[in-house]
Amino acid sequence: MKIGVIGTGNMGTILVEALIDSKAISPSSMMITNRTIAKAMLLKDKYKEIKVGESARTVAAQSDLVVICVKPLEVIKVLDQIEPHLNKEKCLISITSPISTSKIEDKVSCSVVRVIPSITNRAFAGVSLITFGDRCLDVWRKKVGKLMAEISVPVHIEENVTRVASDIVSCGPAFFSYLLQSFISAAVKETSIDQKTATILASEMIVGLGELLKQGHYTLPSLQEKVCVKGGITGEGIKVLEKEVGGVFEHLFQATHAKFNEDLEKVEGQFSNH
Repeated sequence: MKIGVIGTGNMGTILVEALIDSKAISPSSMMITNRTIAKAMLLKDKYKEIKVGESARTVAAQSDLVVICVKPLEVIKVLDQIEPHLNKEKCLISITSPISTSKIEDKVSCSVVRVIPSITNRAFAGVSLITFGDRCLDVWRKKVGKLMAEISVPVHIEENVTRVASDIVSCGPAFFSYLLQSFISAAVKETSIDQKTATILASEMIVGLGELLKQGHYTLPSLQEKVCVKGGITGEGIKVLEKEVGGVFEHLFQATHAKFNEDLEKVEGQFSNH
């Protein structure tokens, strides 16, 4: 199977690196391109056998599976360019949350899948969110599912939970990295611990927490119960969190959904006027 990737920004690069490093695909079976070709060449420097196409059209013409990794408002332009090179035997993957599979199916004749990856996939971990188009052939459902299973835990989602699922899976690492960094900074500010030591301790703690949950030793509530001894120090810390965290996460989801709706309106305007 020949795979083409259009767009080698942050997420496009992560997908390329994860798929190749996990041995899910070989570099020689992949062709990439980017609006700024120099960015694509950086991956060529790392994986010598990878091919770099001069345009999106070139990549689509020579690929069985085409992955579009561009910004939402750039997708329709790319679709216009590559549509003549997509037939019913091919498959198109979009990683853009505001654009539904049905909208893309209106523009192309091939199978369509939306895959929302996460930066955690770079470590062959975390979840990838998958939504199959109504016309997606069974063969492509199996191939895409198997491919993403090499670098993630693929989870099928319905259209109505796209944004919140993406917030948790794709945006979540940034949100919790921010919280962890704030945790570290507060420790350094309020005590005599140095930044390097606090960072090592906090980083290893969060990795260990992940392993406890992954291996099924505890649920989130049971873990808190185990650590939070009645009348102990952890309990005092939890009281502060209960008081000060308040509705911060409700506000977070309100903000991300508001931005999503704004993007959705712009994208729908593009598609309806095209």
